[in-house]
Formats: sequence, structure tokens, C-alpha cells
Amino acid sequence: MNLILLEPAETAKPLPLADPRAIHILDVLRRKIGDSIDVGLVDGPRGKATLTATTADALTLAFTWGELPPPLPPLTLLIGLPRPQTARKILQEAATLGVGALHFVTTERGEPSYASSTLWTSGEWQRHLRDGVAQAFCTRLPAVTFGQNPRDLLPKLPPNAMRIALDNYEATASLLSALASMARPGPALLALRPVVLAFGAERGWTSAERTLLRENQFTLAHLGPRVLRTETACVATIAIVKSALGWL
Repeated sequence: MNLILLEPAETAKPLPLADPRAIHILDVLRRKIGDSIDVGLVDGPRGKATLTATTADALTLAFTWGELPPPLPPLTLLIGLPRPQTARKILQEAATLGVGALHFVTTERGEPSYASSTLWTSGEWQRHLRDGVAQAFCTRLPAVTFGQNPRDLLPKLPPNAMRIALDNYEATASLLSALASMARPGPALLALRPVVLAFGAERGWTSAERTLLRENQFTLAHLGPRVLRTETACVATIAIVKSALGWL
């Protein structure tokens, strides 16, 4: 981890030695008393921590805080609930790349039991977000929901957003050409608009879901003829969109 993330309440007390972050500080970073560590408050500023003491049970850190990192881009991902191991990868990689929100929705071809996985019910998903933003040297966590029906979620999306649904079967435009068609009246105005990217479940969209997406102003687009894993498609699409809009 490139940044030790902490909740505000954790800065007022020693960090237990059994905590993975303490283990990282001592065993990976090999910090000793007097050494400094890059730290951040969840959704707050970054700063430096000085290791001031170690005991048999905990580390004591003294903190100096700097400025807030920039806000997350107005980029929302709507993803058909994938198998848990795929969702773990998406959570971490999307958090690393920087998105504003991730909505894992139920779809007609998805497996309903995925929503009751321990990834979601135990709160494990939060750890993957934190690992992702720590890797990116950031503190801002994207918003996450899971298990909603798309019909319930779509009305809550930003009304002025550019909406693109990735589809291997009926899309006739590439992602880049779809973005270019939305660039009128100009790229500067385009870059100010939020973006919603929709990805089907691992078996793809049904005909009814494509109709629903089109009725909600989504443009179908593709990433070329190669069939990608869901997590690969998410990473590639985020990178292309952020590059095209100057959000890198």
C-alpha cells in the first residue's frame, strides 16, 4: 500500500500491532522510531505520520496533515452483479483508477445468489476499495451500492450524464466514436458532463435490458471484436473515457 488509510477516530489512539497496516509499516516499509510514513484520512487530507513509539501491542504515531486530494471524477459505473472474485477485482481496480460511484445491479442473466455473497454481507467490499485508493495515493472512496434492480436505479442517475452501455452484440459504434458523437458542441463542454458506463452481467445483456437502456438514453458501444472479461472491460473503458475527456 502506498498510503496508510485511517479513520479519524483511529488517529487518537495507538495502532494495534495485529492490524495489517501496522504489520505493513514494520515488516514491509521497515520503519523505525523517528521515521515518517505517508498517511491519509478516509475522504480527508493526506499527510505524514511519524512513528514515535512501539510497544508489545501497538504503534504510536504523530500526524501532520496537508491538503485534500482533488475530488473524484463524475464517472459512474453500473455493473451487472458478477461472481464475487470478479467483483473484488473491479472494486479495487476502479477505486485505483478513480471513479465516483459503482452500482452492482441485478440483471436477467446474472446469478441472484451473488448479492448474498460474504463479499457484500460481511462488508469485505470496503477493504477492496481502500486497497485501491491506497494504491493510488488517494483518500477518496467511491460510493458503492449492490443488489438494486436497474429499473429502480436508472431514474436516480445524473439526468445530464453521457450514458454509454458496453455491448458485444448489437453495438455498431466503438466507444471512442460514441464519445466523439457526444462531443458536439465541443470537447470543453463534454468534459464538464458526468458519465455513466453500463456493463452487463458476465453473460451479457438481454434484449429487454437493451431496450430499457435505450429508453433511458444509453448509447450502445463496443471495445472491438475481442471478447473481454468483465473486469478487463471495466478497466479498459475507464481508461479510454478518462483519457478522452482529459480526466487523467
